Amino acid sequence: MAQAIDALRHGWPVRIGGAPVLLPVETAISPGAHAAQLLISNARAETLKLTNQREAAHGHAPVLMRGAAPFDLRSALPVADPSLDLAAPLKGPFRADPIGFAGEAEAAMELARLAGILPAFLVDPDPPGEPVALEAGDLAAWSDPANLVVATRAALPVAAAIDAEIVAFRAPDDLREHVALVIGQRSTQRVPLVRLHSECLTGDVLGSLKCDCGPQLDAGLAAMAEESGDGGWGVLLYMRQEGRGIGLVNKLRAYRLQDQGFDTLEANRRLGLPEEARDFPTAARMLELLRIERIRLMTNNPAKVTALQAAGVVIAERVPHRLPANPHNARYLDTKRDRSGHLL
Repeated sequence: MAQAIDALRHGWPVRIGGAPVLLPVETAISPGAHAAQLLISNARAETLKLTNQREAAHGHAPVLMRGAAPFDLRSALPVADPSLDLAAPLKGPFRADPIGFAGEAEAAMELARLAGILPAFLVDPDPPGEPVALEAGDLAAWSDPANLVVATRAALPVAAAIDAEIVAFRAPDDLREHVALVIGQRSTQRVPLVRLHSECLTGDVLGSLKCDCGPQLDAGLAAMAEESGDGGWGVLLYMRQEGRGIGLVNKLRAYRLQDQGFDTLEANRRLGLPEEARDFPTAARMLELLRIERIRLMTNNPAKVTALQAAGVVIAERVPHRLPANPHNARYLDTKRDRSGHLL
């Protein structure tokens, strides 16, 4: 799995099971590569008006398509990337082909998400190069939260609290290293205040006003510090799952689509990526490794409560975590409230 993710990020081909060789459109470095067919997400096929064809009218499954001429990397990229639609509006005509490797195609879409690239592939390209081979079932084994272990821990005084400890978690073949920040003294008499926070470089580090991630992180740490001053304690689970699990570059593509008028959920869908791909079982495993059996969860999202409970976490209380909007994130927060069910 790690080899396959690395291959996609470097632009090398992969072969999943008995499916044809797949070459990632976004990152491929073979200038002479061309193919008669592209594998794209169902959402992208919908935008390209392919889902009204029988071969593409099968729910949310990926679509195998061809054009009037073979695709090379230059012609395939504007087909794959919806953020380029305004710059390259004329496409087609295209035709959907029957797909004989549906399970492997689904795995390819998920593999692209994990690699943080566009979910689009040249199919059986010429020249293909030597592909990295894997099986569709390798994805499930790789993502098993039981693989996660504590790598190390250390004292880490932070601005919000000097009595903090950081705990790092690692799984084999996964380059993402999640961390937990434990604030205050552990106590079996008090249920810890817990915030599950997904990494957001633009919000947490750069102070982006397009989202509420940075203020939520700061307010969460401040609330945990206040708890510790009153004999309680708190835990921040900082998850390496940028953009709800779609990766930094794709999140920025979603921002570009938002600038064109789409809301945050529509932007993800147009990219062919899930509206929600956060890894709640891994968060549950982190709590298990920390020997935390019950939590008070800081969130405005009832779906997050449900997802963690489904992963085995006992939630004693949902603690609201509302913060004021600004002119740049007001629509984003409205979308979270009206379309995702956040209690804002």
